Amino acid sequence: MIPPKRLLLAVTGATGMLYVTAFLEIMSRQDVEVHAIISESGRIVLQLEKNCSPEDLPGVNQWFEADDFTAPPASGSARYDAMIILPCTTGTMGAVAAGFSGNLIHRAADVCLKERRPLVLAVRETPLNRTHLVNMLKLVDAGAVICPPMPSFYLKPENLDDMALQFAGRILDQVGLPLPDIPRWQGQ
Repeated sequence: MIPPKRLLLAVTGATGMLYVTAFLEIMSRQDVEVHAIISESGRIVLQLEKNCSPEDLPGVNQWFEADDFTAPPASGSARYDAMIILPCTTGTMGAVAAGFSGNLIHRAADVCLKERRPLVLAVRETPLNRTHLVNMLKLVDAGAVICPPMPSFYLKPENLDDMALQFAGRILDQVGLPLPDIPRWQGQ
């Protein structure tokens, strides 16, 4: 897998903004251009959980509003190398699985699928119902990767930030980016 040079991040209104800040902290040290889309509910949850706005976050070259269908991510000609939806609501997942472009996040994800570019959805929901599972299967069949934000404990994280960084590293793995300063399992 060729590491991306131009990445699209979408932030929806699911809980888990600590994963967004950890991911962008890593991305701010990468040689990758990052563009991002945030939904209105994403803005609200970011404010509630991290007490900040998208513009306060490091590592993003340009933010787009979710209702702006004239933005570059609405077209395959924009040539993003990969897209990550972090965190991803089940509503967003369902819209993408159905091919419904109700906002720029949905449309950009549809563009990734039609152009056969990597699309990673960090679906944040529990428990899952049958509809969620069917939508996940549809997306995997279409070429997406479903990567729920599930922290690992075998590396003995000392706090929530450590867990979030380890998960952000898993996301980087899915799009072929190197993991700077993030420990990996080396065996016992």
